[in-house]
Amino acid sequence: MRSAAGNGECDPTRFSARDIDRFRSGTHTSLCDHFGSHTCLHRGEQGTHFAVWAPAASRVSVIGEFNGWDAGTHPLQLRSDNSGIWEGFVPGAGSGDRYKYHIASTRNGYASDRGDPFAWYWEVPPDTASVVWDLAYQWSDGAWMRAREQRHAPDAPLAIYEVHLGSWRRIHEEGNRSLSYREMAAPLAEYVTDAGFTHVEFLPVMEHPFYGSWGYQTCGYFAPTSRYGTPQDFMHLVDSLHRRGIGVILDWVPSHFPDNSHGLVFFDGTHLYEHPDRRRGFNPEWNSYIFNYGRTEVRQFLINSALFWLDRYHADGLRVDAVASMLYLDYARNDGAWLPNPHGGREHLEAVGFLRTLNRHIADRCPGALRIAEESTDWPLVTGSPYCGGLGFDLKWNMGWMHDTLWYLAHDPIFRKHVHHHLTFSRVYAFKEQFLLPLSHDEVVYGKRSLLNKMPGDAWQQRANLRLLLGYQYTHPGKKLLFMGGEFGQWREWYHEASLDWHLLDTPAHRGIWEWVAALNRLYRHEPALHECDFEPRGFDWIDCADAEQSTIAFLRRGRSNPDPLMVVCNFTPVPRYGYRIGVPLPGWWSEALNSDEVRFGGSGVVNCGVRKTETVACHGQDHSLALTLPPLAILVLKWTGQGRSYGG
Repeated sequence: MRSAAGNGECDPTRFSARDIDRFRSGTHTSLCDHFGSHTCLHRGEQGTHFAVWAPAASRVSVIGEFNGWDAGTHPLQLRSDNSGIWEGFVPGAGSGDRYKYHIASTRNGYASDRGDPFAWYWEVPPDTASVVWDLAYQWSDGAWMRAREQRHAPDAPLAIYEVHLGSWRRIHEEGNRSLSYREMAAPLAEYVTDAGFTHVEFLPVMEHPFYGSWGYQTCGYFAPTSRYGTPQDFMHLVDSLHRRGIGVILDWVPSHFPDNSHGLVFFDGTHLYEHPDRRRGFNPEWNSYIFNYGRTEVRQFLINSALFWLDRYHADGLRVDAVASMLYLDYARNDGAWLPNPHGGREHLEAVGFLRTLNRHIADRCPGALRIAEESTDWPLVTGSPYCGGLGFDLKWNMGWMHDTLWYLAHDPIFRKHVHHHLTFSRVYAFKEQFLLPLSHDEVVYGKRSLLNKMPGDAWQQRANLRLLLGYQYTHPGKKLLFMGGEFGQWREWYHEASLDWHLLDTPAHRGIWEWVAALNRLYRHEPALHECDFEPRGFDWIDCADAEQSTIAFLRRGRSNPDPLMVVCNFTPVPRYGYRIGVPLPGWWSEALNSDEVRFGGSGVVNCGVRKTETVACHGQDHSLALTLPPLAILVLKWTGQGRSYGG
């Protein structure tokens, strides 16, 4: 019955009785095959079948280029099964035609022209019509898709490069325009490969009316934004990354939607998608509307959107935005301005049920696809199994680690000894969830300054502090995420209307930061100790977390496939420390795997040359120890080499 490419005969209706039963019960996971616009043949005539859910409407018609936008030409028929679905076939309408639904209700005098909630393509904003389109594409990423589940195992390395499509790179000579999907495909794949990241995460690509929302005010839940090309162009971008061995994660926003008159709000003259009570259906912080998670059809709409991106666009995972805003009924609300749940609590029980169902569907339908929660509270078991009371995510953003670490590093080194516990506290809860450590776009906008510009001291110390921050991120338990620009130390705060400052890579100081990140990614992927036990207490041991006076810490990372640990030592002051004694678990020879103060990274060149042999001097509860030179504002990663074999990282 499905004919996405427009080359098959279609019935007057695309819904079987079983489809309607599943739609009513909330178990339909292929709604995009039925709703929206689908080109096909009907009785030998080429055209398009349209279907939309608008149960409160008295009249629905399709308006578009094919009928001069006349609401009286092509009325749709309301199904007689009380499903609230309107559908019909429009002869002559075809791929590329712009259209909307004219929805009217005699009950309240409502009339409005709306975009298609299931549209696969939209006009380039600020225009607001949906576009008839097919999604035919010849994928060539079979090798990646077959290996994906293994690459996403909990013990696999995961280093994500977060990207905003419109501002990663722009062409100044052509009016500062953004790259298209196809223009971006080759240079982005090459850049990410050279830098050593395992994945790219795109800020929301779903169609959004306001560019300045960065995609977080979504109106087209089944369409990549047309600002950068067609759906097939975006598929080409994903395909190109996959062919280079790079995964693609999409930011996805099921928490709220904007109030644009062509979108979902008050869609059929009633609160169809949003909760009808403003105390639960409107987010005052973002001036947007909240989905009604208690409504079967709305939950299905969102679940189908998630599955659509994972299936049709071969996305490797979804980062679910603003989960905390979904979980708490009093989120961003004053006392008395929210409705408690039936038990009098602040937990949004319908949203909890939706998230659990969503994650079960993704796990069943898309094995290996990552489910990542941006969740900033202490809600329990975010990454726990839904069958055990958890929400069912694979990863949770560790916002506590991010805030504490950035707050600590913002202090002048002379004062860091007084806030030492902010550096070490994350170890207390590091294994309560399966964490991802984010240094994301949210930390480099709205006056927060860039990562580099957050750091204290002169320019050299700021760069050294940034290298230290990134080294600490990569050696701390948890998967990794870094927003674009941070990998080469952009001075300027991120601005969505401007390209990254790529000219900085032509300077040795900033090229050194980029080389440092590339070296971290190589070490992180090469050494099992840095990724195999990210979620297990046995993967981390303190050597010394108490030397607040000198602002140093030392710890071990362990893997499963190789019993030998890596040792990490950090000096958070600009004072080199000579003969600094560290207890070690293995006697013999230790060598520097990485040192952020190496000259090639822009450092001062204070290194532990060659290998160091342990001494039988007890320290930190160990029988053997090393006397090391700790470079200023630097991190050392040391590897046990047994009989003196040095590491060639």
